[in-house]
Amino acid sequence: MTTPLLPNKFRQSLIQGETLIGCWCALANPVSTEVLGLAGFDWLVLDGEHAPNDITTFVPQLMALKGSHSAPVVRPPCNEPVIIKRLLDIGFYNLLIPFVETEEQALQAVASTRYPPAGIRGVSVAHRSNNFGTVPDYFATINDNITVMVQIESQQGVDNIDAIAAVEGVDGIFVGPGDLSAALGYLGQPNHPNVQEVIRHIFTRAKAHGKPSGILAPAEADARRYLEWGATFVAVGSDLGVFRAGTQALSDKFKK
Repeated sequence: MTTPLLPNKFRQSLIQGETLIGCWCALANPVSTEVLGLAGFDWLVLDGEHAPNDITTFVPQLMALKGSHSAPVVRPPCNEPVIIKRLLDIGFYNLLIPFVETEEQALQAVASTRYPPAGIRGVSVAHRSNNFGTVPDYFATINDNITVMVQIESQQGVDNIDAIAAVEGVDGIFVGPGDLSAALGYLGQPNHPNVQEVIRHIFTRAKAHGKPSGILAPAEADARRYLEWGATFVAVGSDLGVFRAGTQALSDKFKK
């Protein structure tokens, strides 16, 4: 017996270099997440870094995505083993780790998702991820079914991109364009030519190590350009952005 999420088909598709289009979930609401899960995105990021999410809001959203085509991906608030352990236990199989700057941090992120001896994940015999102890082969198979994607968001991360991308267990390299542009001295200007050059460099180095690359790109022209550059997992918007734009357009239609 296995859970519906095992084997992890999202991880398989990511590693194989398939084009995977995603969307951000920032509203921290199971109803909006359930609706977004009907849209047909390949993956959805449930954000715990810049959205008002925690364990108690993540669980209802995971429930809301049961049966959805969209693979849930969680972004924890930081690269911290206890936080990652709790997110794994409640049923996340795909993690997007923010602000990874060194090989050591990438190694820690991977180790945090693996049970010993391959890693340092704490053991609980019954939790939501293993159907509360009813999946007999869970411990034997789960290490090979966890996706780890790491975000490059700083100059130090760029400087160490080769070492980070070479880490076994890092399945994808993701660019955080907002923080990266700020770190490079172009706050609020992710499309500045110098920032774009660095983004393309990250994609190139990830590919050199056989790792897929991704990015958040709410503007269509940006998303299509990054796909042309070789990015394979691209988030093309967010529930918050779509809701904000849609409601503003509706109001403007009648009030202006």
